[in-house]
Amino acid sequence: MTQRSLLVRAIWFLVIGWWATPIVVNVAWFLNVTVVLAPIGIKVINLVPTVLTLAEPRSFTNPQLARGQHSLVVRALYFVFVGWWLSFLWANLAAFLAVTIIGLPIAIWLANRLPFVTSLYRFHG
Repeated sequence: MTQRSLLVRAIWFLVIGWWATPIVVNVAWFLNVTVVLAPIGIKVINLVPTVLTLAEPRSFTNPQLARGQHSLVVRALYFVFVGWWLSFLWANLAAFLAVTIIGLPIAIWLANRLPFVTSLYRFHG
């Protein structure tokens, strides 16, 4: 799948992405707190860049980039000890910065890196 145009992604962000992303993040974080639903919560967090700006993971467009991911065991241990609480702080900082025009570029940068902060998942390869 190819990336959508910058214009389409900008319109998506202005119409849907800015308000839908905090909802998705908080639902995902709630799922992460419930140990049973944590795998679903992590999958939802991995979709945050797509919800925010319709960005597609580069591993979909270039399968060779998916090879550089950390092992599932390393990612799970990281999530249990660091990712679950750091991602909550990270996502809320991004949501706070997104409200301001000056903070918007930083908020988008933070949201695009949320999958890595949560579970060491490299969304952009």
